[in-house]
Order: sequence, then structure tokens, then C-alpha cells
Amino acid sequence: MDDITLRAVDGVHVTTLIDNSSDVLLPDEGLVRRWGLSGSAGPLPIVPSGMAEGGRTIDFLRAEHGFSALVEVQDGGGVRRVLFDAGVSPDGLITNLDRLALPPDIIETIVFSHGHFDHVMGLEGLARRLGPRNLPILIHPDFWTRRRLVLPGGALELPTPSRAAIEGAGFAVVAERRPSFLLDGMLLVTGEVERTTAFETGMPPAHQAFKDGVWQPDPLVHDDQAILLHVRGKGLVVLTGCGHAGIVNIIRHAKRLTGIDRLHAVMGGFHLRSGPIIEHTVAALTEESPSVVVPAHCTSWLAQHALAAALPGGFRPNAVGSRFEL
Repeated sequence: MDDITLRAVDGVHVTTLIDNSSDVLLPDEGLVRRWGLSGSAGPLPIVPSGMAEGGRTIDFLRAEHGFSALVEVQDGGGVRRVLFDAGVSPDGLITNLDRLALPPDIIETIVFSHGHFDHVMGLEGLARRLGPRNLPILIHPDFWTRRRLVLPGGALELPTPSRAAIEGAGFAVVAERRPSFLLDGMLLVTGEVERTTAFETGMPPAHQAFKDGVWQPDPLVHDDQAILLHVRGKGLVVLTGCGHAGIVNIIRHAKRLTGIDRLHAVMGGFHLRSGPIIEHTVAALTEESPSVVVPAHCTSWLAQHALAAALPGGFRPNAVGSRFEL
């Protein structure tokens, strides 16, 4: 895509629908509104209980090993909404939407960061609730790739998204390898991310893909993509699902695509576990000086701690129900 101009918007709200942690005691913090006992993002739902006096108890959001976020783009008094990823369990996403009092029919487009099942399978519950309605789903062409992990106890084949099932449920699949605009040019999907750093080498050899009739190493997860927004007067917002392409690669790719050098916020899965990559990534992110840093999902405690120490002014912990008002 040539001559990319990403339209600036008045604001972006990102609400975490699925993540690895749920913390009802986190308080509001500046631009972050929390859902829970200490936050103001929304009331706690009351549900029936046979074990409580009066027959009622308080319900809480569910955390699971996966990621999903609702992106609300505000411009000119209007609001446009995109769902980014769907989490791992069939009912986790839809039940958390219910707990947050967010009706699923407000979603106008779905973007998947990649085809790993912990970002996709919550689509099932959403499909049951919505019914067939030709809702667009934007993916990379390699989204359907069969993958497995070769572990000491044997190979574990990962659940693979079914194109027949997804289209049969009434979704309109759009596969694109290159960058794609959504919402009349206000949101940009990166497409395949160029790998340029020496330290972001991808998945270990245990991660394999079935290609050309054989299982072979799949370190790069080529279908990994992010979404980009430009908040007027503040800079780029980068939202990732897992960040398999490398969070630094993604940020640099985003800046090359858009020509916007100022990074306002970087959020989502950074896929940082352990080893020297943490030090290199933290150093590179510190040079970018983002105002907001929200590592989620597949970012280890070690990496979270290092990011919090290096970027104390921008670091914000994530939890299900957190709403970041950028």
C-alpha cells in the first residue's frame, strides 16, 4: 500500500474483554477506568445464588489465557467500534460482554491478530448470540494454518480455525496480506509485519506449521498483525494480540507505514517470556518514549516488572474490564 495517510481521530477507548488476569481491586488511574470494587467503569452485576443469604451474589469478569479488546474510535461526535481478537473459550467473550453491559451488536467489524486458538475461539459464543448477519472479519491469509507444539511428552496439535464454520455462521471473511484501512481510514491493520530487529527471533523450534504436506518449524507466525490509530495531537496507538512479530518490529513497521514518528500508546500481548530479549526490548521501548505502555496476555511477570521499572510514568497494568481512554 502506497501513500498511507492514517486519519487522526479525537480519541480511542480500548476495553479489555479477555486477558490472563482479573483484578477487581485495581483502582482508576488517570486515563484508565477499572471495572470492579475500586473502579468506576461499571457496576458489578448481581446474579442468583443458592449458597448466599437472600439468594444473590456478586458476579465478576472471567480471565483466561487469551486476548480480546473492544476498540471504540471517537471522531466528530460519533463512535465506531471494532472487536480485536476473541479469546480462547467458546463463552468467555460473550459472557464478559454481558457482564460489562456491552451489547455485541454494536460491533461493526472484527479483526484477528493471528490464527492461534487463544485469540479466536470466543467467536463461537458471539456467533450464537448474533446469528447470521454478514459481519466482516479481517484476517491474514495464513490465519487458517495448522500448527502444533512438539513437547517432551509428544506433539500437541493446536485447534485450527475452521473457515467453513466461520463463514457458515454468517461472517464475511476478508483475507489480506498487505495493510488495510477500516472505519473510513481511521484504523489501519498492519498486515504482515516486516522483521528487522536482530533480537526478535520469534517462536521456539517446538512451534511448527503444516505446510506443503509436512510439519516444519514456524518461528515467525507470518499472520501476526496489529492495529494502528492516530490520536490527534498525541500520536500513534499500537494494539497487538500476541506480538509474535516482535513488539519493536511492530512499532517500527507502524511508523514506517504511517510516517508518524510519535508513539502515544502500545498495548496488548508483547510475547516476552524470559532471556536477553527482555533487556533488548525494554531498551528499545524506552527509546520510543511512549506515554502509555500496557503489556498483556503473553507478557511474563519478568517482562512486566522490567517494563514497569524502565517506564514508570507510562506503565499501566492490565486486567479484564480495564478501559483505557486515550
